[in-house]
Amino acid sequence: MSDDVLLVERVPVNEDDPEVGVVVVATINRPDKLNALNQAVMGAIKAFCADVEQDPSVRCIVFTGASPGPAPEGKRQKPNAFVAGADISEFQGLGSNEIRPIFEDNGWEAIWRLSLPTIAMVDGFALGGGCEVAVSCDLRVASDRSRFGTPEINLGLIPGGGGTQRLARLIGHGRTMEMVYTGEMIDAHEAFRIGLVNHVTAPEALRDRTMALARSIGSKSSHTLRVAKATVRAALETSLSEGVRVEADAFANLFDTEDKEIGVNAFLSREPAVWKHR
Repeated sequence: MSDDVLLVERVPVNEDDPEVGVVVVATINRPDKLNALNQAVMGAIKAFCADVEQDPSVRCIVFTGASPGPAPEGKRQKPNAFVAGADISEFQGLGSNEIRPIFEDNGWEAIWRLSLPTIAMVDGFALGGGCEVAVSCDLRVASDRSRFGTPEINLGLIPGGGGTQRLARLIGHGRTMEMVYTGEMIDAHEAFRIGLVNHVTAPEALRDRTMALARSIGSKSSHTLRVAKATVRAALETSLSEGVRVEADAFANLFDTEDKEIGVNAFLSREPAVWKHR
């Protein structure tokens, strides 16, 4: 994994109890290119996801983009970006035979397949592939200067990183069609109104709000979180009757875990739960 294009920070869930585990913050680090996704970034994301999936200390993962540095003298300040899209320079001259394997094995799917809880911390532009990174995560927290969009139509393309599918499931058919058809951006408050974003904050409060959410999630039983994620995902991929069956089966199986007994006893004794699977 490249330490240049993807920076990784480990933050304790609980400063007073290191055994609770960590929140991992993964920062896409190409601020001079508005954190545009190229093959190096995609490779780094895939390797990162494989690593954290095997790390028992990780409780929650936050994806974000690097902030721009100060502008050189006489130059215009670059805007903030979560991920401003794919690096279009890598598309030039490619045909379907070249692009298909790149997009079939990609970073968006690696994020989506993580069994751990994931949060996109969005500050600035989340366009094209960047919007697809955000919707590949479970939750999204955005600053009020953020903008979301799927502008691929302006290149003679459509979203290719799962955007047409995940957006439709997240915000509905009609709103997805408008975003894909027009390529126009929506602001953070509109994104919140239509359900694309969970929370909107001022830029200066974004990290604190996101990390508070990540720490809250990370304080729960890691096993139960994984079961919860898999069960909710079943709602996207199965019929209602099958999803209810999956839920009932998962719910019943949790009664055989130590964490169920720990949680019930902690509730009844009005004490904090100390999970076995932390």
